[in-house]
Order: sequence, then C-alpha cells, then structure tokens
Amino acid sequence: MNNETELKNIVKEKYGEIAKNSKSCCCGSSKIVDYTIMKDNYDHLQGYVKEADLGLGCGIPTEFANINPGNIVIDLGSGAGNDVFVARSIVGETGLVIGVDMTEDMIDLAEKNKTKLGIENVQFRLGEIEQLPIEDNFADVVLSNCVLNLVPNKEKAFSEIYRVLKEDGHFCISDIVLLGELPAQFKKSAELYAGCVSGALQQNEYIGLIEKSGFKDVKIVKSKPITLPDSVLMQYLSPSEIDDYKKNQIGIFSITVYGNR
Repeated sequence: MNNETELKNIVKEKYGEIAKNSKSCCCGSSKIVDYTIMKDNYDHLQGYVKEADLGLGCGIPTEFANINPGNIVIDLGSGAGNDVFVARSIVGETGLVIGVDMTEDMIDLAEKNKTKLGIENVQFRLGEIEQLPIEDNFADVVLSNCVLNLVPNKEKAFSEIYRVLKEDGHFCISDIVLLGELPAQFKKSAELYAGCVSGALQQNEYIGLIEKSGFKDVKIVKSKPITLPDSVLMQYLSPSEIDDYKKNQIGIFSITVYGNR
C-alpha cells in the first residue's frame, strides 16, 4: 500500500460509499470498521447541521481556530459540509467559507445541504489537498478534521496549506497521530487506512512536518486517546496479538493542532 494513486482510489471509494449511504447512516459500511468511533459531539454548536454530520471527524477544529466575522476560511476534506456550516455561522454574512473535497459524491451531498440552508457565502470545490484549487495568500484560516491522514504526501499537503494562507493567517487541524508502532497488520490494511489509523504518523513526525513547512508557534491545543474496540481489533489480530497490543500501550490519539503562517 505505498502507491499514492492506489491510496487515493481507496479513499474515494470508501468515502463515496459513505456519502451515498448517508441517508441510512451506514458510515463505514464495509466490514466492521466504524468511522464514527473517533468523533466528537457537534450538536451544541451554532451552525450545526445534522444532515451534514456523517460522524467522520476526530475533533472540533472550529472551537480552537480563532475564526472572526468576515474571515475567509478553507476546510480541507469538507465531506458533507459539517465544519463548513459551523465556520460559516462564525464568519457571518461578510465572510466566505470554501470546502474542498476530492470525492464527487461528498461534494454533491454538501451542495444539497447548502441548498436546503439557502446560504450564499459558502462554496464547495472538487480538488485534492496536495494541489488545492485555491489561489496564493487567500485565506485567513484553514481547517481540517481527520483528513490529512488520508493524504499520501503529507509534506506536500502542509506546503499547500502554507501557500493558500495569508501572511498573517493560521490553521487549526484535528487529526490522528501515534505514540508507538502499530502492528504490521494494521499498516497493511486498506480498511484502517480509510479509517485514518494505518496512515497515521508518529506525533513528533507530524509536528515536525508542519514546522518544516514554515509554520510558527505550532502547538497541540487538545489531545484525546482513541481506543479501537475489540470488534475492530479481531479483524486484524489474533487473541494473543490483541493482548500484546493492549499491553504495549500503543497510543492512537486525536490531536488538534494550531499554527501561524
């Protein structure tokens, strides 16, 4: 699983399937992998749209993003529009929020949700994070929620985030990182890649890539452990391997990271 095109096709297939099945709540519809086990609760937030929440995030980046009225905000891997609509409630009528997603079915679903809301200053664009359909020095804030793990070339992704931000802009990203090495079976799994687990980097490597891209004042503003249920572990590990996995205390964490351009 080291071919970038193959990985992208896996992601498009899995998340296209989720978008198509969204009305029946079949998130993570293949095998037993449940993509919602990492999610946070959004329903207390202004701008929350239940139909746009497919349970695919692992944090709430808008809570720490210092978004202001009138800001231009970009959400990477915008899905059905969950974080976009929350951000739009903050930027108000004078701002702009652009969601970028590489899955056509997700873009279609987001556009339907936008139409129901009747709002104008929201856009959804089809594109890849490694080559964003956004001009240079354009955005005040870049958001992303549990998506960069799905990008094969993460260094290029962070350089693109840097490119599209204004000189005084910043980002706030929720994502999955590791403390300790995952079992080899996890790393080979397409299912767990699409679930943001096998594509995860070590936490120090992840932060290092961000800083290498030129960002300053990079800090983790929230961290929470992710526990994979036994129903998932049993798909990939024997009972003895599950015991070893738990004893080794391998850490899968959701972190929310903030940084200035």
